[in-house]
Amino acid sequence: MQTVKGNVGLALIDDFCDRMQYAVMPSSQRAVTKADGPRDVLLPITVTPRVVRNAADIAAELIRQAIVEGRLDPGEPLREERLAAELGISRTPVREALLILQTEGLVEAAPKRGSVVRSYRPSEVADLYETRAMAEGYAAGRAARFVTDDDIELLRQSCTRFEALLHQPDVVPLVKENLAFHGVIVSAARSPTLASLMDIVTRVPLVYRSYYHYSSKEKELALHYHQRIAQALEERDAVRAEALMREHILEARDVLAAHLGDGSVADGSKSPLRAG
Repeated sequence: MQTVKGNVGLALIDDFCDRMQYAVMPSSQRAVTKADGPRDVLLPITVTPRVVRNAADIAAELIRQAIVEGRLDPGEPLREERLAAELGISRTPVREALLILQTEGLVEAAPKRGSVVRSYRPSEVADLYETRAMAEGYAAGRAARFVTDDDIELLRQSCTRFEALLHQPDVVPLVKENLAFHGVIVSAARSPTLASLMDIVTRVPLVYRSYYHYSSKEKELALHYHQRIAQALEERDAVRAEALMREHILEARDVLAAHLGDGSVADGSKSPLRAG
């Protein structure tokens, strides 16, 4: 397959080729590829024939990763022809991929500019955080009813790994561990509807790289919340688990607000929100 690499700040073509090869390779022959590397940390994907249905799905996944990992900034143009050249595919699946991402709230159509990475106002980000606090708080409370001893052990192990990563310069493993912890709780809630909602409301904070702004003290506070939430779930205390999770998410909102300055997220200011 002949490909042309565009200069759009993305390194997607190798991932695209790896995924195409991975999807058709017998499982016994699959080696670790770039698709197993850091780009999958923030938005992991299980590559199966049912998931990887066509080039549009793969393109959407790779562009999505570039957005949530900060390789494409809010407001940055997404030129179909340049993305198609970088991916080595036609513009049609790229166009379809951008439409998929529009429905997810990661991309928007801008007058005279085509598709761009969506920018959110502080009030919109605050709304997403508050929606997440309510939804994930409910998930934690619900999880207290269904959580298993195996789930509790997974949460404990996650807390141990999180603590070991607190002072590492590379924040990506810490982000991965944070997502793993929250993923166990959402899974334990046994609600596909909640899981789908959580997938939507957690993406925008990733776009704005909120976790990258945490100080050492704020990381330690996040660990403290994880440990207390795990304890509440172990005790099957639904009320406490829900309250702690809500506090935890709202603390994360406030960290981003402080990074942006003057509490603009928390107070719903209408000034533009830009990644730091």
